[in-house]
Amino acid sequence: MRVIFICLLAVSAAGCGTKGPESLVPDTPSAAPDYLCTWNLQGYVTSYASNEMMRYAMNEENIFGDGEFCNWAGLYPSIRGDLYFVMDDSWDIPQDENSVGGNPYLGTTELNEERFPSFSGTPAERLKKLTRRLKKLGWKGAGGWICAQKPEAYASMSEEEYWTDRLKAASEAGFSYWKVDWGRDATNDGWRQMLTRLGKEYAPELWIEHAMRNEYVEFSDVFRTYDVENVIAQPVTIQRVADLLPRRAQAGAKGIVNCEDEPYIAVGLGCAIGVMRHPFAGSLPDGRQDDAFPPVGHNYKRCLDEVVRGVRWHRIAEPFAVDGDCSVDTVRLADSWILRENETWNKGREVGSVLRESAPARVSRRMPLPEVADTAASRPFVLASRYPNDAVAVAAIGRAIGREYVARAVDVTVQGGDWSAPIGLFGRFRSVTIVYPEALDAAAAVEVWGQDLAGDTPVNITAEVSIDGNRMTVPGTVIDRVGLMCASEGDLSGPGMVMKVSVARRR
Repeated sequence: MRVIFICLLAVSAAGCGTKGPESLVPDTPSAAPDYLCTWNLQGYVTSYASNEMMRYAMNEENIFGDGEFCNWAGLYPSIRGDLYFVMDDSWDIPQDENSVGGNPYLGTTELNEERFPSFSGTPAERLKKLTRRLKKLGWKGAGGWICAQKPEAYASMSEEEYWTDRLKAASEAGFSYWKVDWGRDATNDGWRQMLTRLGKEYAPELWIEHAMRNEYVEFSDVFRTYDVENVIAQPVTIQRVADLLPRRAQAGAKGIVNCEDEPYIAVGLGCAIGVMRHPFAGSLPDGRQDDAFPPVGHNYKRCLDEVVRGVRWHRIAEPFAVDGDCSVDTVRLADSWILRENETWNKGREVGSVLRESAPARVSRRMPLPEVADTAASRPFVLASRYPNDAVAVAAIGRAIGREYVARAVDVTVQGGDWSAPIGLFGRFRSVTIVYPEALDAAAAVEVWGQDLAGDTPVNITAEVSIDGNRMTVPGTVIDRVGLMCASEGDLSGPGMVMKVSVARRR
């Protein structure tokens, strides 16, 4: 048996870069509204000098060029087909008009010809050419940041007339995503509802993402939980999602939560992913430490594999609408971070101050709260969801404690559905036990397969799991080994694996 196991492991490791014939991850990219956002790329290349400089960086050369820190469209090659490429602030205003306050061009929503000189024609034609180029490079589609206001030059047009025109152009171009953010109408309920209504009428394939007020999730395609400081991001993000889950999407609304750059929180709670991290590692071009992604705590830029694993899980189980079917623990876990220089983009923070945030210890959707056999103050946040297709995801999310990111391994028990449904396990565990409604038929022949979600070759782990009646237990050592089998060199991501139980009657 030992020889057989070693052979299987060797075959799996060798197959991480190629498509195996029996992969547990489908070939077809997901239909999830996951995307890469360029804001932190704009920040990195300008050393976050100012918002004006970050706006200036939004242009064709940085997206498609071959200079240092350019070719943003060349990032994430293994999952581009699952991601929209979303241009952040200023793709639609003149190259030299980058002021923040009182900018008359904000909300133009047309690909600017100064920034993108290779894409000529009418507004719809320019967007169509850009979309085609990004799709040719493998991206699912193109999207853009939208200022929540009409530009001054169109003051005489009604809101409905102006935004109908822009939506028609987006539809004609095949433009896929609008990330609607701040602006004069950012918290105007009626304006955001109008935009959604017009979008469904004139650009039904366009995802329109809203933010700002939690109630907007009820009529939104996607609702974004908004910006966080990465040294303390986990409890902030979990709390924001937990605040949204009791709400219910209205009829016709997709009602999906986007929890931004937290892929393991996303899969644990049925959310979409807005990728912000990127592989331009090390100090900023001006020599300072990157304060958006400081190399401390949960070191995001050395955790790119978790993005791949989270996005590929969505090929198995897609994010789903808020429906009120959730459980939120009354017990809370408190995180803290002692701040040092250049560890946050929030300039209001003082070096030496202590950031403190808390969140529910456990959150679940469409299933009971997971049981955690550990009461230590440093235990992880544990999230679990049963997706509409019966797949179950369980995520253990590490903690910010003092000046460490702590990923304590604990024993977790969750309720399963059908034995044949996929199971996704994310993060570090001592063990995970899945309790099914019924025991397997004693006459059944059972095989259990596991696969690193970053790879394409499953391995047989039947001999390493324990099945006792209606309970299956997976040791944490198996999760670590299989869930990191295709880890990139130097990557610090926690494991992420998918399991599948194959059941057949013995002959």
